[in-house]
Amino acid sequence: MASNLMRFDPFSDLARLEPFGEIEDIFKNLSLRPSWSGMEVAPRIRMDVTETDKDYTVRADMPGINKSDIKVAIEGNQVSISAEIKGQKEVKKGETVVCSERYEGQQYRRFTLAQEVDQSKADAHYEDGVLTLTLPKKTGGAAKQLVIH
Repeated sequence: MASNLMRFDPFSDLARLEPFGEIEDIFKNLSLRPSWSGMEVAPRIRMDVTETDKDYTVRADMPGINKSDIKVAIEGNQVSISAEIKGQKEVKKGETVVCSERYEGQQYRRFTLAQEVDQSKADAHYEDGVLTLTLPKKTGGAAKQLVIH
């Protein structure tokens, strides 16, 4: 008695469908990559926050931004950093402008610290594209344990 068992391969039917290959080729040809490859994206505010017993130090990378365009707001334990950004890039071949791109907008970061900041002693310094904030912790802001009567 001969056995006519065949091994089942659930993906064999998919392998036989040729249109998938053709569809993939169509999408390759419609790629937007060449038209977007040369565009610059506006920079994001990248930052580091360190903490000691007395204060927080924030270092925010903000290259190419004018000091007058940076705003810092402190409300309790929440800190907001915002900046107006503007940029322009022009590519020339000889005397002919081949590409001219501009961007304008606002970058914004908001974060919450574990303890309130003493706003009267807070300090901000901007040099070489780095904003450094020294944010002293508010004294007396420690949690109070309630006695249950």
